[in-house]
Amino acid sequence: MRDPLVVAVAQPLCVAHAIATNAVTHAAAVRSAGARVVVFPELSLTGYELDAAAITADDPRLSPIVEACAEAEATALVGAPVQGDAGRSHIAVLAIDGTGSTVAYRKMWLSATESERFAPGDRPAVHEVDGWRLGLAICKDTGVAQHAADTAALGIDAYVAGTVKSADESALQDERARRVATDHRIWVAVASFAGATGGGFARAAGRSGIWASDGVPVAQAGAEPGAVARAVLI
Repeated sequence: MRDPLVVAVAQPLCVAHAIATNAVTHAAAVRSAGARVVVFPELSLTGYELDAAAITADDPRLSPIVEACAEAEATALVGAPVQGDAGRSHIAVLAIDGTGSTVAYRKMWLSATESERFAPGDRPAVHEVDGWRLGLAICKDTGVAQHAADTAALGIDAYVAGTVKSADESALQDERARRVATDHRIWVAVASFAGATGGGFARAAGRSGIWASDGVPVAQAGAEPGAVARAVLI
């Protein structure tokens, strides 16, 4: 029998471009979350700053998160711009645990503005933790039915996303999560940016949450930076 999985969705305060500072804040969230998996918003390490320098998975500034994951026996799914081929970067999810960091997923569905700087990923992705298969998504991906369907076809137990939405889009964020949950009968966890960031997001939505396979929210944070919501997936 597979053990239940404790998942937290975090929306830490973010300082624009300050990867070292934000890594320390992420590490504190990992330590306090009390979860096996801690999910962070889109571009959580830099803020939604589309001109932020891309990093690699072995960037030494990530070491506070690695250390926190080792202490908490956790995996952190962190948002960051990462270096790609031919000078094009990607909006990505880094999977960080006590052994280090890997690029787990590259965002497939980009906005027009994002496409000026970033290249899309070419395939859906799954990250496995303790026998749980977590399908990964970033923001606009969650509104594309094909993305959820193609990811679900990989045999997933949960659809896990990092997003940046404006405060007036919080209802849309909830609707998308419920739709993915009920269409595919899976858990959905969304970590949503809170506070102000680039790209015109003077007030991001926050309200990170976790939804059961029937679309019912079982845990939800408020709109404030620093909030965390946690649930046990069974």
